[in-house]
Amino acid sequence: MNDFKTLQLLDKFQFIFVKMGIDYDIMRKILHIKLTMDERKVPTLFNQAANKKKQDKKYGYIKSLWIYTLFGLVLIPLIGFGQNYLFQMSIAYAMIIFLIMTSMISDFSSVLLDVRDRSILSTKPIATKTVNAAKFMHIFIYLAYLTIALTTIPLLVGLFTQGIIFFILTAFELVLINIFIVVLTAILYIVILRFFDGEKLKDLINYVQIGLSLVLMIGYQVLIRSFEFVNFDVVVAFHWWSIFLIPMWFAAPYELLLNGDNSLFTVLYCIFAIVIPIVSIGLYVKLVPTFERNLQKLLNTSKSKKAKKNQLKEFLLKFICRTNEERAFYRFASLMMKQEREFKLKVYPSLGFSFIIPFIFMFTMRSDEVDYSVSMGYLNIYFSMLIIPSAVLMLGHSGKFKAAWIYKIFPIKDYTDLQKGSLKAFLIKLYFPLNIVLSIIFCFIYGTRIIPDLLSVFAASCIYTVICYIGLGSKIPFTKPYDEIGDAQSWKSLLLFIPLGMLAGLHYFMATLPYGFMIYLIALFIINFALWKIVFKRSK
Repeated sequence: MNDFKTLQLLDKFQFIFVKMGIDYDIMRKILHIKLTMDERKVPTLFNQAANKKKQDKKYGYIKSLWIYTLFGLVLIPLIGFGQNYLFQMSIAYAMIIFLIMTSMISDFSSVLLDVRDRSILSTKPIATKTVNAAKFMHIFIYLAYLTIALTTIPLLVGLFTQGIIFFILTAFELVLINIFIVVLTAILYIVILRFFDGEKLKDLINYVQIGLSLVLMIGYQVLIRSFEFVNFDVVVAFHWWSIFLIPMWFAAPYELLLNGDNSLFTVLYCIFAIVIPIVSIGLYVKLVPTFERNLQKLLNTSKSKKAKKNQLKEFLLKFICRTNEERAFYRFASLMMKQEREFKLKVYPSLGFSFIIPFIFMFTMRSDEVDYSVSMGYLNIYFSMLIIPSAVLMLGHSGKFKAAWIYKIFPIKDYTDLQKGSLKAFLIKLYFPLNIVLSIIFCFIYGTRIIPDLLSVFAASCIYTVICYIGLGSKIPFTKPYDEIGDAQSWKSLLLFIPLGMLAGLHYFMATLPYGFMIYLIALFIINFALWKIVFKRSK
């Protein structure tokens, strides 16, 4: 096997691991094996091969980092120009932390929580500390690749425009940020593992990953509101809760070293930026034995309780799904969306974003003199439909796609009922609860006058689901692997935002006409009924 340049560079710092009591040679061998196995792994963000057989899988992760380089171009104005470092670098680090953290969640939580190698390594005379160090460095190496791809171009621009001190400080802080992210994620899972086991634990980890993605997105909005714009100058508005804004910790040293700002908050942030990542490492090392013991719980499975039949649900299901086959596939799709973790990890964060985005746009574009009794800001609820294209796309894929052979033994003539039942399961189980909660909140804000408009949004979402189904191709649900989601399908998902914008624009136009919203509502229900009938017409 060929040696890795990364490990050769790591050799230069082996004295650090030796001083920590880690067997460096063993750790290096474990890392070498893990990196060799990972050469064929492509991260979830870049599952872009349309044909798995034609895909060049070697160094798949490295080759896929070009997209992060493109993301990094957005950082150039923030890192390369201007001297308002607390504002600029807070925004820049918020973006960097968001991208690194979401990659950590989606791609490397499985590494952090991996128990498969325990059966091999635990039988060998290898110290637990060495195994854990290898696991930590395995993740850290890939996050370093990601960080380099994301920040190299902005850093080079910053080197020429801001100077060598700025460059060195940024490189040092990026190392601290990567360490902090790995340790923070590990400590979070340690706490969860302490209280839960088996299937509940796996589900909870899934929800924590989703929730963390949402917290990071909300954090953007909180961060930007820590600054005020006065005559086009940025003024920092310090509040007691500002100390919990992690990006501001790492932006403060620039103010201290380059602008000479030695105020209390600046110094406090600088201390946090250096001390907390270092302290978190010590805390992680101390908690590792507990972490490793509790990881064994992941191998346990808990018995699932048999769901009781609900007569009201059964009645509503007969109303929603007309045939026995459609009802059977509705139940099947509901269970798949509820139980398949890979589907939840790919779709549920987008579901959360779809809940938050309408409020982000509503509060971003609001003015102090807005009159909610006549405002049409409730049309921001159309942003909740952004989940639909990605969810409809994911319905055709599954981590257990090989089990699709069972469709062949079903005594059915075509798969119309399967496709129709699966789309209805998505709408009823995932989208409509989101839409109902949003509608209730919007009614409190804008008043009950918007109820007919919300019903129009409800009908428009059903139509838009069918449009997405047609635009993305009518796949049989849960029959394709996730790595077959290619660039063409991703572009189709983006293009499907156009009909969404048209529906929202048409709603706005009709709402300005006398009785226009009622005409629009009736037309939507008629189109909805006809479209579902035509598209899902069963073959005879």
